[in-house]
Amino acid sequence: MIEKFSSKSARVKGLAFHPVRPWICVSLHNGSIQLWDYRVGTLIDRFEEHDGPVRGVDFHSTESLIASGGDDYKIKCWDYKLRRCLFTLLGHLDYIRTVQFHPSHPWILSASDDQTIRLWNWQVRTCMSVLTGHNHYVMCANFHPREDLIVSASLDQTVRVWDTSGLRKKHSSENSGLGTYDDMGRPPTSGNPGLNMQAELFGTNDVIVKYVLEGHDRGVNWSSFHPTLPLLVSAADDRHIKLWRMSETKAWEVDTMRGHTNNVSCVMFHPRVELVVSNSEDRSIRVWDMGKRVCVQTFRRENDRFWILAAHKTQNLLAAGHDSGMIVFKLERERPAADLHKEGDKLYYVKGRELLVYDFQRGREQPLANLRRPGQYAQTDGIGNAPRYLAYNGFNPTEGNVLVCSDVDGGSYELVTFANSGSNSGNTQEGKRGTCVGPGVFVARNRFAILDKSRNIVIKNLQNETTKKILPPTPVVDMLFNGGTAGRLLLRCEDKLVLFEQQSRRVLGEITAPKVKSVSWSATGMCAIMCRDGIIIADRNMEQLCSISETVRVKSGAWDSSGNIFIYTTTNHVKYCLANGDTGIIRTLEQPVYVTKVHKKQMFVVDRDGKVKVIAIDTTEALFKLALENKRYGQVMEMVRHSRLCGKAIVAYLQAKGFPEVALHFVKEPRTKFNLALACGNIEVAMETAFVLEAEEGNPSCWADLGVEALKQGNIQVVEMAYQRTKDFDRLSFLYVLTGNTDKLKKMLKISEMRGDTMGRYHNALFLGDAQERVKVLEGSGNTNLAYICAQAHGLVEDAERLKAGLEEAEKEVPETDGKYSLLQPPTPINRGVNWPCLEVKKAVLENLGDVGDGDYNQVENDDFTGQGNDQANDEDAPEAWGEDDLDLGDENDDADDFDDGDGGWGDDDLDLGDDVGGPSGSPAAKEDHVNTDPGYFAIPKAGTPRTAAWIANSSHAADHAAAGSIETAMQLLNRQIAATQFDTVKSKFVRCHLSSSMSVEGMPFAPPIKVHPARKPGLPAASFTLSMGMGMLKNAYNFFKGGKFAEAAKAFTEVLHMVPFIVVDTKPEATQVKELLENAREYLTAIRLKAAMAEAASDPVRATELSAYFTHCNLQPAHLLLALRSAMGTAFKHKNFIAAASFSRRLLELPDMASEKNADLRNKSQKVLAKSEQQARNEHTLNYDESKAFAIDCSTLMPIYRGEPCLKCSFCGSSYGESQKGKTCVTCTLSTVGVQTLGLVTGA
Repeated sequence: MIEKFSSKSARVKGLAFHPVRPWICVSLHNGSIQLWDYRVGTLIDRFEEHDGPVRGVDFHSTESLIASGGDDYKIKCWDYKLRRCLFTLLGHLDYIRTVQFHPSHPWILSASDDQTIRLWNWQVRTCMSVLTGHNHYVMCANFHPREDLIVSASLDQTVRVWDTSGLRKKHSSENSGLGTYDDMGRPPTSGNPGLNMQAELFGTNDVIVKYVLEGHDRGVNWSSFHPTLPLLVSAADDRHIKLWRMSETKAWEVDTMRGHTNNVSCVMFHPRVELVVSNSEDRSIRVWDMGKRVCVQTFRRENDRFWILAAHKTQNLLAAGHDSGMIVFKLERERPAADLHKEGDKLYYVKGRELLVYDFQRGREQPLANLRRPGQYAQTDGIGNAPRYLAYNGFNPTEGNVLVCSDVDGGSYELVTFANSGSNSGNTQEGKRGTCVGPGVFVARNRFAILDKSRNIVIKNLQNETTKKILPPTPVVDMLFNGGTAGRLLLRCEDKLVLFEQQSRRVLGEITAPKVKSVSWSATGMCAIMCRDGIIIADRNMEQLCSISETVRVKSGAWDSSGNIFIYTTTNHVKYCLANGDTGIIRTLEQPVYVTKVHKKQMFVVDRDGKVKVIAIDTTEALFKLALENKRYGQVMEMVRHSRLCGKAIVAYLQAKGFPEVALHFVKEPRTKFNLALACGNIEVAMETAFVLEAEEGNPSCWADLGVEALKQGNIQVVEMAYQRTKDFDRLSFLYVLTGNTDKLKKMLKISEMRGDTMGRYHNALFLGDAQERVKVLEGSGNTNLAYICAQAHGLVEDAERLKAGLEEAEKEVPETDGKYSLLQPPTPINRGVNWPCLEVKKAVLENLGDVGDGDYNQVENDDFTGQGNDQANDEDAPEAWGEDDLDLGDENDDADDFDDGDGGWGDDDLDLGDDVGGPSGSPAAKEDHVNTDPGYFAIPKAGTPRTAAWIANSSHAADHAAAGSIETAMQLLNRQIAATQFDTVKSKFVRCHLSSSMSVEGMPFAPPIKVHPARKPGLPAASFTLSMGMGMLKNAYNFFKGGKFAEAAKAFTEVLHMVPFIVVDTKPEATQVKELLENAREYLTAIRLKAAMAEAASDPVRATELSAYFTHCNLQPAHLLLALRSAMGTAFKHKNFIAAASFSRRLLELPDMASEKNADLRNKSQKVLAKSEQQARNEHTLNYDESKAFAIDCSTLMPIYRGEPCLKCSFCGSSYGESQKGKTCVTCTLSTVGVQTLGLVTGA
């Protein structure tokens, strides 16, 4: 059994697969109906309107409908798109056991404990027929998939087959549209009520009994039809499964299958292979060979009885419901064993019991050899005895060798040898067989390697003789893979791959890769490691290049013909991956397929039926990203012009990679184009788009962004236009001050006066140096004192006298001035009214490729971007490409050969070198050569890289950056990793890291001391905080806690928390210990806060009992948990909450420390409390505490957050909070922010 999905719930009574989507509907004994996506393991929806258990459920084959029947005698029809019940069918008088939609007619079939079977028309919502005849509960009823038949099973020990052809003929001519309803919403009824009553009591003649099958000794629980053959299968409480055959006139028992040890709940034919699957209350699922009538497989659960089975109509999936949930599984792996010829022109694969070869050029397959299957039931298909692995010997040019491996009965292999000249079975030698574990791998022309039962590597020759046995370099090796070249192996052990050379017995490299399924080597030496949930790309020495995670399982993969693009498939997608980590989706898949070869725009795959297919794929996006990565810019722009590359993903990718100018070629939408133009600094395009946006949206907000970018570039005209359109008068005035534009500044003064903007008017007057205007503004705003001082300071005698007289008249105090004044005037800028000068630089690499002709891409790529073209020509062409960029420096003479640059003083004579210059004299290399040949030139040595800079470059740990003195980057790392914001709390840690990173060593006499940097490894500083320091501090905190010194304990645990981000470790076990250190400190800090709250709530019996209960759910050491439980037991008993006290007493007595003699008194006391509490068996108060439900403690309110309720976590310490605390600082660690998704704690460099 291969389990694909499982769920935990109440007892499952009904199951149904959706015919198309990866959904399964589950009806539960508690009255709920669940809708699951078994592919990703997600609960999609839940329907809860039934009262009591729901025993039957089914999907409609084409409509978005679900039918359900339960113990409330109701059949409900649901629309899962609308997420509600559409209608309810009433008529049954007892529990409804099963419901089923007809495959083609608008019918629902239901079986009930009222001893009847009913047929309903769900479109008109009426009962069409009542089938009577059984004299006990009808346990199930099923339609035949193709014929007009119904089979039913009953506890009256019979199976009945019903003929519905009369009912079909009767209703075939009737309108199947929606019927009419009366005012009460009831469906229409027959004109003769007596006939309806007769149909209810005695049934109708439209459906007749065709066969009555008797043979079971006890009640029959299930019966079902074979999908294609005239067969029936039934299961009963007599623990037997019976197989029946039907003809036109009779039906008879074929055989009985025995093996179950309790009531058989359900049985069905496998939809794809000749198997019968049954489950029982004996806690087992059994698989039976339909031809041999023997049990070939048994799957058991320890504690759960099975009740129901379901099979997918088109996929090889089964589902079983049991007491505590359900499982979706299949009986065998469906991936065909296949491998590609070294030249890539042939594919070897296994189909059924044959080894086949497929010729890609001819497009046809031929058999090579018949294979022998291992195992006791080798002749039974569909139970997982097919070969699982296949390897072709690419090192042997003279003959063909294929190694076929199976994992049945512990594992075995078969070596098939054949001539390369032909491809038919006549050239095939007898296969050589042996035992192995996992797949075998060819390591040389005449050698292959396998794992034996002892997990040793065994090297064998083509005669199946052992030539060498090697002990693996690492323990627990469970699988071998191809090592890429002769003599190399990849060993899978636990969660890593080891590259091993078997001849020298050396480990060449290793890489962390959990749950590896297969590997694929490219022609360029890269290795794609396919794990269950991701892809890892590594080089030939197992150095990781990139890693990609998937939410669904990876099925297969292969490199394209160039060896640079890895194409892989998941359950429903074809995707690509590049060595730099870029990924994307190529297309979707209806069914999973397995890639064998990728050539240009064709992908050759093998489906689950063993058929080779060709799927068209478009890898333009991958090729585009690859060309951009390899700097093949000519190819990039050719794709831009001629390929259909579009979408926000490509635009975002180009922007992220630093090529927004390329993204401009794709974008038509104004807002996106505007943002891209700003990103690449293209003011002209941004301004054009801003006009369009303003016209479309009527909102000039885009001009503010344009103004910011234009100001960075010094484009004064655009900045001025942007400020004018956004009416940002303050910035506009300041711009005129910067540019010295006093005329426009005077206009701004008038505008502010017209707008009544007092502050703006005063600022403009201040910028202009207009003292008289400032006096007017101050006087007009009521600041007469300030106006008088301003007039007095600037020598405005008349205004000063007038203001002074006004103050005296108003009997106000006239301010005194000391006469020490100086007039401040704004300085006049040197550059007035023009754009700022800019350096002459080359345009961006891809800026001017838009003007290149269609045929000139190769020349552009070779000359302009590979660095091998004529640099002088490029420099001369640059101004022409940019436009008129030469600066007018006031030179009257435009002749470049006649200008005088003052060389006379230096004695540098003009040289007549002729018209033909032998080398690129204007290039930087030529200038450098000239400087180096000057005997009087001294080149100053370049400074080396400081050691602290190397620490920053080599590490992503905040402690290393703090040691280097780069506190800012250290804080940025902590913010990204754990959302740290309150850095004052860890200021001392930063200082310690920096101070301990260096030491002074006494040098020579009278010489300064030598500064030395201790290192833990080359390129990294010594660690200031170590794991042992944290563990020692944690022990001290434990002692404080046990001694009841909670204030000291809180300080110690907080110190541990603040130390954790600065602890640097190198190994995975040490990293785990650091995280445990963090969790312990967090739990104890929460416990201390609970203890403090208990002291404050001593007068409130309810709150005190709740807090003591929460205290016991902190993850404490056993000795400390004993103290917490003792306190909670006493608090609950004292406040007469006896049920809670009994619970605490039981938990206390279950602790191992309670068995010691030192706790004898406490043990006796707990037993007495338990006895007294069980006698009282009540709680005096209602508590917000349920020990049966898992919960976390809200560290802000100290209230429980039960499972299923919204819960946020601190990004660093993991403390729990309610949604209201999002964005606030964690009260436990006082360092990080609550509810922010981050990378998580980093413990290594």
